[in-house]
Amino acid sequence: MPHDILFYMKLQETIREHLKEAMKARDEVRLLVIRSLITLFTNESISKGLPSADKLTDEDVLGLIRRAVKQRKDSIEQFTAGNRKDLVKAEKKELEILESYLPAQMSKDEVLKIIKKKKAEMKITDKTKLGMFIGAVMKELKGKADGNLVKEVAESLFK
Repeated sequence: MPHDILFYMKLQETIREHLKEAMKARDEVRLLVIRSLITLFTNESISKGLPSADKLTDEDVLGLIRRAVKQRKDSIEQFTAGNRKDLVKAEKKELEILESYLPAQMSKDEVLKIIKKKKAEMKITDKTKLGMFIGAVMKELKGKADGNLVKEVAESLFK
């Protein structure tokens, strides 16, 4: 199913459609990932006291997907350190599937432009206010850029 369908349908509905497609295609990895997402949605709706998982907003769903992406990245890091190439490969496949549901992330150049603009706006000239500065930039770029990239680019301006 093409990504532009995401604009016409709630993200959660799209993911459920992809579950059906993965079942028909017997795509075990995609099936595993999507089922784990649906479980996350259900658990989140229960913790929020919602009558069903369908009541989650797309923003809630994206937050849960981002959390799952972060977990996969952490696992990849751990498995790489432990020299478990088989597990790294599996986690990378799952990560790729999860990332396909997230909006496109900004490039390093795009992040740099926004950071420079924000730096001038906030009149920050030294490293002492770096934490506050990164926080302000992250608030502006929430969900549009990877936090590690933002931190790396921001720190590079103060070296």
